[in-house]
Amino acid sequence: MTGTLGAVGSAVLAMLASIGRVVIFAANTVKHLALPPLYPREFFQALVQIGWLSLPVVGLTAFFTGGALALQIYAGGARFSAEAVVPSIVAIGMVRELGPVLGGLMVAARVASSIAAEIGTMKVTEQIDALVTLSTDPMKYLTLPRVLAATMSLPILVAVGDAIGIFGGFLVGVNRLDFNAAAYLKNTVDFLETADVVSGMVKGAVFGFIVALMGCYHGMNSGRGAQGVGRATKSAVVAASVLILAANYILTEVFFTS
Repeated sequence: MTGTLGAVGSAVLAMLASIGRVVIFAANTVKHLALPPLYPREFFQALVQIGWLSLPVVGLTAFFTGGALALQIYAGGARFSAEAVVPSIVAIGMVRELGPVLGGLMVAARVASSIAAEIGTMKVTEQIDALVTLSTDPMKYLTLPRVLAATMSLPILVAVGDAIGIFGGFLVGVNRLDFNAAAYLKNTVDFLETADVVSGMVKGAVFGFIVALMGCYHGMNSGRGAQGVGRATKSAVVAASVLILAANYILTEVFFTS
């Protein structure tokens, strides 16, 4: 019994220590926003890598999700003679939940792993030590540009993904479910509110911060050798995905629970 309690206590303490290290890392990252120097070249390179190059995978995911959502809602609504709700539910579902969450998860799979592998490799090959030797703060040079770029670019990706997802639902609704195109668009516009769009954009910014932060944190704390980099990459994706889902629940409570 004592051994079991000791093992549980050790696991809880280890988890709390890990949470503390992540919080301190995040606080140091935010602190560097107000401290010179800035590295605009690194920021714009990260913006292209994280934002622009993630657009195809986010767009394709949103398009097929919107189409599948329209089919599912139509099939469910047909049981209660409520097929007319398809346009409004597709729009609300994409903008509030599926667009931000799926966009965040796809970017986490692509970006968090890439950042962790890149920074982890730099640590293994002692490039980070070289930066310190040259009086360059690794947090300032490596972490801040990526976190800032992800935080700024993911809301735009979410907005584009929302539009593509709604368009996917529109194509399925008009071509497969025999909706009138004008009526479908009118229902979509009538049922969407500003709060729905704003909540999705805020979620995108938070998810972007989480994705880049987890990639940088696990890359900076990577073990030595190829196995260490592999573990850091896996841990970054898993941590980012779980935190995105947890943050989504919290933000949904904040925005939509009265």
